[in-house]
Amino acid sequence: MIKRVSIGLLVLALTTSSCVSKKVYKDLETKYADLKKENRATADENSKLSKERNALELKEKDLQSQLDKVKAERDKLAAEYAATKATLDNLKTSYAALEKDSGAALDTNVKKNRELLAQLEAKEKALAAEQERLNKIKAELQERSARVDELEGKMAAQEAGMTALKNKLSKALNSFEGKGLTVEQKNGKVYVSMENKLLFGSGSWIVGPEGKRAVVEVAKVLADNPDIAVLIEGHTDNVPYAGGGQIADNWDLSTKRATAIVTIIKDNKKVDPKNLTAAGRSEFAPVAPNDTAEGKSKNRRIEIILTPKLDEISKLLNEL
Repeated sequence: MIKRVSIGLLVLALTTSSCVSKKVYKDLETKYADLKKENRATADENSKLSKERNALELKEKDLQSQLDKVKAERDKLAAEYAATKATLDNLKTSYAALEKDSGAALDTNVKKNRELLAQLEAKEKALAAEQERLNKIKAELQERSARVDELEGKMAAQEAGMTALKNKLSKALNSFEGKGLTVEQKNGKVYVSMENKLLFGSGSWIVGPEGKRAVVEVAKVLADNPDIAVLIEGHTDNVPYAGGGQIADNWDLSTKRATAIVTIIKDNKKVDPKNLTAAGRSEFAPVAPNDTAEGKSKNRRIEIILTPKLDEISKLLNEL
């Protein structure tokens, strides 16, 4: 919902740019660029999944090629078997006609018959072995195709689940729109970004009332999604921490802020603490240049990164 409203505001702003302030127009341009960036990231993720699917289809085609080759070998052996059997039948007929001939001629035909019988038996064994190999490859191909279908189904279901999670978060956090909070989905994950102006005072890691209310709403959604791993990252701008006391530097400050968010989330007893991770990134993962006040403000933020558990998909990929 946040994304739709943002796009609407952007279109309105672009069509009435002469009626708004330069700052508002620039903000809307930035949001438009962010949306384009998100769209490109989604396209990249779709391309990656398409490549993985193409790779699986190539494996399936390779097995089909092997299956066709074995069938051809089997058919060749069957033809040889038929030809040998026809020769044997002819010799049997000749044998019957030669029973009245000399003992030497009879011995010769008996020997030939025995040789042909041995050849026929060998062909039968080879044909049976090829048929068994054919059945094995066919079963393997069917099993692999079933696993590919299962993998595609789980990937689609997981993507749909993350979209539903993103929509729930957008709805729950709708009242914080325009206050430095965004919700977006990219690379198979959902990102909730909160600028420090919503959460903390300057140099502080104590979450303010409005920021705490936003984090509590996030925790409510996480409580209904126990299979989601939650990474909370604290970020700062590049201005060195000038305070003192319990904070050593920006690394320390970003870590304490991330931990403060984790504390609020785990206060919801329905959230499994094992799914929570706090991390401080200091100034080293900016989303905007630090050469303007606006850029610094965007970089001072908390990122809540929601990732689906990939155990089942990893297991299926390893089995292919």
